[in-house]
Amino acid sequence: MKNITVIGAGTMGNGIAHVFAQSGFKVSLVDVSKPFLEKAQNTIAKNLERQIAKGLLTEAQKLKTLQNLNIFTSLEKGVADADLVVEAATENKQLKLSIFAELENLCPDKTILASNTSSISITEIAAVTKRADKVIGMHFMNPVPVMKLVEIIRGYSTSDATTAIIVEMSKKLGKVPTEVNDYPGFVANRILMPMINEAIETLYHGVAGVEEIDTVMKLGMAHPMGPLHLADFIGLDICLSIMRVLHEGLGNPKYAPCPLLVNMVASGNLGVKSGSGFYTYDASTKEKNVSAFFVK
Repeated sequence: MKNITVIGAGTMGNGIAHVFAQSGFKVSLVDVSKPFLEKAQNTIAKNLERQIAKGLLTEAQKLKTLQNLNIFTSLEKGVADADLVVEAATENKQLKLSIFAELENLCPDKTILASNTSSISITEIAAVTKRADKVIGMHFMNPVPVMKLVEIIRGYSTSDATTAIIVEMSKKLGKVPTEVNDYPGFVANRILMPMINEAIETLYHGVAGVEEIDTVMKLGMAHPMGPLHLADFIGLDICLSIMRVLHEGLGNPKYAPCPLLVNMVASGNLGVKSGSGFYTYDASTKEKNVSAFFVK
């Protein structure tokens, strides 16, 4: 397993490409947008510089990492020699299904197909291919270069051999692979997203303000980031998408997304990526400002 293709040059995609390239793999990063690819290259270079500044990396290792990375706007060219493809596109089921159907036709028979989905069924994704035994979930955590966990999700037909390969590869990246079963939200988001949704409900019902809710969870529960700030960081649109997957997949009203979350997404207040969510953010630094969103 030497040649890795990562599909999607967003936050997760560039982070996944970063860790594979830094671990010595040849990486093809694919996106339909050339500007997105160039931005991803710049982000990876800046993150490597941060690692150098912290004494975690040498200049020679940085250069080698960047040499291991190539960018493509053509999916066909990007996956031509892939041993493993990691899809890191937007958390949209129909988009992912269309990508995997295309990958089935473009990839060599040997290629393992992985999805970085945080909630969507691996079994359903695998069903649009003819290699369900080689389809698996690799759910990385954000920021990828820093976070150790990789949630490994086996679909109904994922083989033992495929799982063993992906577990060992995750270890080579310096990660801690943890196997979970293929149910909506898996483990990470089945627990995290209802907590975030409940924090939004708490705000919606006027129990406390944004900063108060986040302060209680940071100082009282030792969370490094409050749930509302974390929601902004993840993206409120992503939070809403995952809550809808949980609600639809599990059929339990406790997973219904809070009306406030629905309205904020509809109004374009998506968090850090849009400059405003529960907090407002400086466009250049992405640091949150003191003034917070509140419900009257």
